[in-house]
Amino acid sequence: MTAVQADPQIDRPTVADGAALWRMAKDSKVLDLNSSYSYLLWCRDFAATSAVARDEHGEPMGFITGYVRPDSPHTLLVWQVAVDEAHRGRGLAATMLDGLVARTVAEHGVTTVETTITPGNAASERLFTSFAERHGARLEREVLFDTAVFPDGPHDPEVLYRIGPLPH
Repeated sequence: MTAVQADPQIDRPTVADGAALWRMAKDSKVLDLNSSYSYLLWCRDFAATSAVARDEHGEPMGFITGYVRPDSPHTLLVWQVAVDEAHRGRGLAATMLDGLVARTVAEHGVTTVETTITPGNAASERLFTSFAERHGARLEREVLFDTAVFPDGPHDPEVLYRIGPLPH
């Protein structure tokens, strides 16, 4: 894996980024695609706990959507991670995740990161396992939602990855 060529700008998404985030999620062919409306709302309502990576022209190259869990206010739940196909394989997802977590630790007192990953999603498994290793944090895994609870047909189980406590 080579380093990201130019240092990307990692910041909060804006409503104007919503269409690009929706397109990246759609083009990924692995993420559950939400409605375009939901990406617009996410960029408005959860910008403080999400991240977008911008190229030298300010165009989105990747994103992470996340939120602080209402019943666990020191936990950042990472919902989706996507990198535009032209920018994959250069460590951008890890750069975004490190930047987002550093920001939410500082601004929200986050001590734990959670995400769910379907079995066989090797890229996400590597991203979150290497994040835990880089930060010296414990990683626990357990099935959060088994196949049987999904109402819309066969769905792989969602395995919860819980990483923490994070160093401050």
